[in-house]
Amino acid sequence: MTLMTKKTISEMAKSATPLLAVPFAAAALVSCGEKQQPKQPNILFIMTDDHTTQAMSCYGGRLIETPNMDRLAREGMRFDNCYATNALSGPSRACILTGKFSHENGFTDNASRFNGDQQTFPKLLQQAGYETAMIGKWHLISDPQGFDFWSVLSGQEEQGDYYNPGFWEMGKEITETGYVTDVITSKALSWLESHQKAKDSRPFCLMFHHKAPHRNWMPAPEHLGQFNDTVFPEPDNLFDDYSDRCPAAAEQDMSLAKTFTEDWDLKLMTREEMLKNPDNRLAKVYSRMPEDVQHKWDSVYAGRIAEYRSGRLKGRELLRWKYQQYMRDYLATVLSVDESIGKVLDALEKTGELDNTIVVYTSDQGFFLGEHGWFDKRFMYEECQRMPLLVRYPKAIKAGTVSDALCMNVDFAPTFLDYAGVEVPSDIQGTSLRPVIENDGEAPADWREAVYYHYYEYPAEHSVKRHYGIRTKDFKLIHFYNDIDCWELYDETKDPQEIHNVYDVPEYSETRKYMLSLIDSVQTAYGDVDPCEHEKVLFKGDRRYVGRTE
Repeated sequence: MTLMTKKTISEMAKSATPLLAVPFAAAALVSCGEKQQPKQPNILFIMTDDHTTQAMSCYGGRLIETPNMDRLAREGMRFDNCYATNALSGPSRACILTGKFSHENGFTDNASRFNGDQQTFPKLLQQAGYETAMIGKWHLISDPQGFDFWSVLSGQEEQGDYYNPGFWEMGKEITETGYVTDVITSKALSWLESHQKAKDSRPFCLMFHHKAPHRNWMPAPEHLGQFNDTVFPEPDNLFDDYSDRCPAAAEQDMSLAKTFTEDWDLKLMTREEMLKNPDNRLAKVYSRMPEDVQHKWDSVYAGRIAEYRSGRLKGRELLRWKYQQYMRDYLATVLSVDESIGKVLDALEKTGELDNTIVVYTSDQGFFLGEHGWFDKRFMYEECQRMPLLVRYPKAIKAGTVSDALCMNVDFAPTFLDYAGVEVPSDIQGTSLRPVIENDGEAPADWREAVYYHYYEYPAEHSVKRHYGIRTKDFKLIHFYNDIDCWELYDETKDPQEIHNVYDVPEYSETRKYMLSLIDSVQTAYGDVDPCEHEKVLFKGDRRYVGRTE
């Protein structure tokens, strides 16, 4: 193995401006001798909340068919190794906007407030002549900046409501009628139509962000009960006992067995019970539904309630049953998102702008769908660290391309700027994916060797301990710290489910030394040299020990 030096990684961290001397795709789009500059591409950035690759058929998922997402993969590029740098909604969004890690952009956890005065890629695009808009879930507390138009979800701590959602639109509170995915889609289509009707010569950048499929997974009226008769395959590690892991895995509070609630998650409340308890969280969102939808809801969930209350479900059978209900709601909520993508692609196609638009589909991170017995995200484990990333742009991407290049959500900002012909600021920490995209998905020889991760939100909801780590193509190293000092190392080629921690296995001693050296170089390159905050990292041989600073 060749060790990537600190200097090499530092250079990679700053090399986010390839080919910027040439305006976007000039050679490909302008005929020889033509003086007119090519039109900058539009950017349509579609992002969902908590959608994971396991629930996408284009990623080989066995749970659901997603034809419109599949279309993006079929007509564009699928990235198989795209990773969140902090698998939590607000922090991930801040990393995407700024192209910087959480410790640099200041939004480390969902209790933070995003400093909207800082540099973001929409601001830079706007300054370069783009018309910009932000529609849907924002979840960054402060008002959006850098947008000509914005309409973001409000209510429930900015998570928004599934039915008759509230919006904070250009400084005014409004409530819309309908199902949230349909409402956000309608707003996006209206904005695109207004841009087209204005015959605005400016390219556009539309950030089109869905609430779905965020907890508590409330499907659209037409999809209520769609999977009631479906039995979904269980993950092999649904009954994981965490015996070969650090204590963090066992001490979390995000399990289907213990954390899943009867009302909010499983929806085991009758109409009468909700009317008697109007302050109940589920009752409040139920009250937002039109009466006809309430009646359909009652019918769909009546069988579930009766089955649960029969008393026949115990032990492992109860966990299996909870998993099935979880999948029925989560996956039904995904359906409307997939339909939304189809509507927007069709609209762009009708106006002739589809092929001049970089269409990106992603989520703020992945999500556990029963793996390790969990729901939610936060951990650096593969199911939630890995993000979906599909990119369609036929002027630069050969249809049906698959890339295994290691990339991160901080790479999105420099990629958009690069393709727009905007100089990428030197303080952006991500790297433009353009060299990967225009090399049929193959990473250049000097591409990064590892992606970096750092999760901060502890103690807090779900009790996932603070940790940081790196992932190469073959291995993953994680350090849990703060009130714990424990390391995990996984061989991703032999153990993709991350069940067996090989950190102390003698056969992996050389790999451990290498990964420890590599993480030090990566942290130095990205300026996260003291991730333990008021703790300091000491070295002894090839092990690390954490001691308090004075």
